[in-house]
Amino acid sequence: MSDRIILITGCSSGIGLDAARTLHSRQGWRVLATCRHAKDCAALRDEGLESFVLDYEKPETIQAALDELTARTGGRIDALFNNGAYAIPGAVEDLPTDALRQIFEANLFGWHELTRRIIPLMRAQGHGRIVNCGSVLGLVALKWRGAYNATKFALEGLTDTLRLEMRDTNIRVSLIEPGPIPTRFRLNARKNFETWIDWETSARADQYRKTLIPRLYAENPGPDPFELPPSAVTSKLIHAIENPRPRAHYYVTRATWITAMGRRALPTRTIDWLSNKA
Repeated sequence: MSDRIILITGCSSGIGLDAARTLHSRQGWRVLATCRHAKDCAALRDEGLESFVLDYEKPETIQAALDELTARTGGRIDALFNNGAYAIPGAVEDLPTDALRQIFEANLFGWHELTRRIIPLMRAQGHGRIVNCGSVLGLVALKWRGAYNATKFALEGLTDTLRLEMRDTNIRVSLIEPGPIPTRFRLNARKNFETWIDWETSARADQYRKTLIPRLYAENPGPDPFELPPSAVTSKLIHAIENPRPRAHYYVTRATWITAMGRRALPTRTIDWLSNKA
């Protein structure tokens, strides 16, 4: 039997890179690893992976990637792992609406566009697995992260709905919800903060100076007691795409487990108090 085929997005670093490398070396899988930038794809090809460009913010690259998939596999795809997102740190009142539009393109709308184009291929072959990488910040909100929180809360709803709608097919849908994972996330967040947030004229300028900026620009923020490596996400991905009965939700790190239990058991005032301490 030929190898099963998985398309993974956001493979330039972090979670996507670990997933691509691990499944590439795992027997039974053929990996199509995509990145936003051609130079990152070239680096993956140098490692022996199949890689091409897919940028969620650019619909033309989504179509080009699907054309590439069809050329390479004849339109066969056994699993899709939607991954790769960024943050725009800042208070909601300081967040330009255009910034919110842009982050939704990258963190949600592009995922939806790719997924709805993949589903007909999976329907035609009679099976498939769709796995979305969410976040603990899709379960509970934290200050200064309004744009990212909003996209991940939306992803939760969209993924859960798709899972319900696919129950009459052999296409299974899962959501992985990681807590803190060491990636380039903070570095990318700095760039977006500088691009979009005019913090010095904000009514919260002192709060930015004392709270957000020291954390955002810390060179060595120190170990997070809840942090796990990207491989912890990959292990859940493997279960979601290989197990006959994949789970609807996969929690990764103690932070996510504690948050999920707390959301069910604690009143909102208590959750707000705890979130303010984070």
